[in-house]
Amino acid sequence: MKMRKEYDFSKDQRGKFYRQGMKIDIPIYLDEVRLLSREPAKKEIDRSSVVNELPRGSIKVTEAME
Repeated sequence: MKMRKEYDFSKDQRGKFYRQGMKIDIPIYLDEVRLLSREPAKKEIDRSSVVNELPRGSIKVTEAME
């Protein structure tokens, strides 16, 4: 996709919205997975907590294999 010629960036300011050290939480959208949608409801666990634990478990497995 080409940029149109009528865009004029000559008066723009580079880094206008940049804030050093600012943490940005970017939302991650996941597909519906049966295990994740069913299990937390049974155990009254927040779905976000389950999703956050998945990478931690993967890290533990990787460390154990080293």
